[in-house]
Amino acid sequence: MKCEVCDKSIAKTFLDKIKGTYVKDAKGKQRAICFECQSKLKDKASLLQHLK
Repeated sequence: MKCEVCDKSIAKTFLDKIKGTYVKDAKGKQRAICFECQSKLKDKASLLQHLK
């Protein structure tokens, strides 16, 4: 799975969960965000603004 902001591969835990988060866009689609982008872009509005 790739990050929607930076296109890097998202790491997974041993239980096959991603190390990051999901954010719903305006249309209700879930977008995967990596941990690095999540820590750089603190709030949801800035994350949605940087989605591709």
